[in-house]
Amino acid sequence: MKTEFNLTQLADPDIAVADSILRACVHCGFCTATCPTYVLLGDELDSPRGRIVLIKEMLEKNAPPTAEVVKHIDRCLSCLACMTTCPSGVNYMHLVDQARARIEKDYTRPWPDQLVRAALAWLMPRPALFRLGMVMARFVRPLVNLLPAPHDLRKPTLLNRIKAMLALAPPHLPPAGPASGTVFPATGPRRGRVALLHGCAQQVLAPRINTAAIRLLNRHGIEVVLVPDEQCCGALIHHLGRDVQTLAYARANITAWMKEAERGGLDAILVTTSGCGTVIKDYGFMLREDAEFAAPAARVSALARDISEYVGALELQKPLQRSDLVIAYHSACSLQHGQKIRELPKELLSKSGFVVKDVPESHLCCGSAGTYNILQPDIAGQLRDRKVANIASVKPDMIAAGNIGCMVQIASGTSVPVVHTIELLDWATGGPRPGSD
Repeated sequence: MKTEFNLTQLADPDIAVADSILRACVHCGFCTATCPTYVLLGDELDSPRGRIVLIKEMLEKNAPPTAEVVKHIDRCLSCLACMTTCPSGVNYMHLVDQARARIEKDYTRPWPDQLVRAALAWLMPRPALFRLGMVMARFVRPLVNLLPAPHDLRKPTLLNRIKAMLALAPPHLPPAGPASGTVFPATGPRRGRVALLHGCAQQVLAPRINTAAIRLLNRHGIEVVLVPDEQCCGALIHHLGRDVQTLAYARANITAWMKEAERGGLDAILVTTSGCGTVIKDYGFMLREDAEFAAPAARVSALARDISEYVGALELQKPLQRSDLVIAYHSACSLQHGQKIRELPKELLSKSGFVVKDVPESHLCCGSAGTYNILQPDIAGQLRDRKVANIASVKPDMIAAGNIGCMVQIASGTSVPVVHTIELLDWATGGPRPGSD
């Protein structure tokens, strides 16, 4: 694709990156077949190809984005299926991230949008506040549900976003998990030492996931540390376009992890939420122009591993008994498209004795996408229902996924238990059955 940036614009490192990405796009349209919003809406501007054109014009003109541009960029899930499909290697992720940051900087949203986005950016990265919000949701939900439904769900309103947020809140919250700074020693001779990302929403909604990961790792000779002073990875607010805050979180985490690596050594930084892992693996790119943090950010990105990657390199204990449970494996977008980890989780489950079934249309997003199911509840609901129907077609006993957002989203549309892949692997090698601890 031809671009028309001037020399002054190209002196900006971000614009230089955008120029390189745009020039790689040949407008072939392969991406449209795997884009969830294009599949649902059939609008060219709701496809990666259409959004690329909108972003190109916005950046070249260096003018405030229009409401039309914002609408179509906001509808993007950042599922990155287009990057898996693209034969030209267009890095759509870095392009749409830049567009979101530009929108956040130069576009004045209606006050209801500002209110919801500010609330999400404030609550979700802070586990104590998020937990309080989830508790309050149980009391507010009955009152909000009495209010009339909006007439046009294609135009998200403050009311239907609040309803979507409340609908995702669980009826009960589990007890808090272990605190930051806790070290879990290996059982028997120590074979490795890792940091485990504590997480934000997952820490509140499902601390059992990290507990299962710790049990499995300890059982296989790996010492696990929950690093003190660790903060939100920044993924949720990064997709809201709040780059200043995102980079502040990134720098704080890099400082904490490097301090831990110097103190006791780290073989890896493990992540059980694939959405977080995709962003942490991108820290090196995000801080490439930062003289102080560029090198340590690159090191952190190199150390970051999805839990399945690290466990896949271990020689797992043989399953205690073969299970006849049918597991539908949902491949989170951030794992299969963002991190290019597709077959490994299924292989691990299969070797651990489970009957693993692929889900039809596995490349399509479930509609969670960080805060997307709150900001775009109608589209997210359609995608969830489509995903749940595809899962039901394989008649599973359980559904496995590697991302808490997907787990919550899918569970809101089915009665089939939804668990994390690591919970099943822990169970197979001596841990409790998921849901029993």
